[in-house]
Amino acid sequence: MQAILAAIRDAAKLCRLVQADYLSAETKTAGDHSEPVTIADYGSQAIICRALQQRYPDDAVVAEESGAQFVQLVAAEGRAQIRALLTQVLRQEVTEADLVAWLDFGAGRSAARTWVIDPIDGTKGFLAQRHYAIACGLLLDGQVSGGIVATPGYNDGEGALFYTRDGAAYRAPLAGGDGIRMTVSSRRSPDDIIAVQSYERYHASKSRMARARELAGLGDVRVLELDSMEKYALVACGDADLYMRLPREGSAYAHKIWDHAAGVALVRNSGGTITDLDGGPLDFSQGETLPNAGLIASNGACHGRVVEAVQRVMAE
Repeated sequence: MQAILAAIRDAAKLCRLVQADYLSAETKTAGDHSEPVTIADYGSQAIICRALQQRYPDDAVVAEESGAQFVQLVAAEGRAQIRALLTQVLRQEVTEADLVAWLDFGAGRSAARTWVIDPIDGTKGFLAQRHYAIACGLLLDGQVSGGIVATPGYNDGEGALFYTRDGAAYRAPLAGGDGIRMTVSSRRSPDDIIAVQSYERYHASKSRMARARELAGLGDVRVLELDSMEKYALVACGDADLYMRLPREGSAYAHKIWDHAAGVALVRNSGGTITDLDGGPLDFSQGETLPNAGLIASNGACHGRVVEAVQRVMAE
């Protein structure tokens, strides 16, 4: 996984360059944020797919962006900007043909090993310079096996790289260096438990999640709100203990597998518990979307009673 870890670090470097150069005060005032997101999305995915192509040429890839979208939807100036940034980060001349080939690597292919990429998870967090993630999950025969999540906003912007290896999970400095093995916390008292949930309201029902915590005897726990798959990473490393994603009433939203695969791997490999809302398994074998309505991730200490509470809330 070393080559992929290096690629994720390079993708994070590109995203930070985009924030520094394209999220200027003028851009924020104008309110047009489409350009920096486009540049970072395509650039980040291209870097990761390039590494996968070099290291795992026969593998499959499921990712948000495609070469056709890049050519059709990105203006010539934007395509040139992405190529220039990739040339800078990768330290090699990058052509448009290179970029399209990297973006499309492994797409539409069936293979025992499938990589699931979210080049920028938490778009609004990226634009607001809060929390966002660059994520790459690994499926083996349709089951989550491993994952890498870079979190540039972790620890007040210090950043971290979370990854799995040989059935364990690790956290390393985003800037480089060895990882230290991490495990979920052992906290079980309501006085100590920390819950995380999405910053944005439309991602999940905050009222339902508050009600579920109350029914589970966790109504007074500390709740942190942040964007992206970093929430999974916080549970995996013991910085948090509970993450629920309950659908809003009447919502038929289908979760994309790239929003969850890498984070699920982190929690599982660090000893945590992650299930559907009814306590069953998450199903990553159905293509780009999960058939599950929501999920619960925890350190395991209070998982059973949270599942029971969630079932009561969903039935109300």
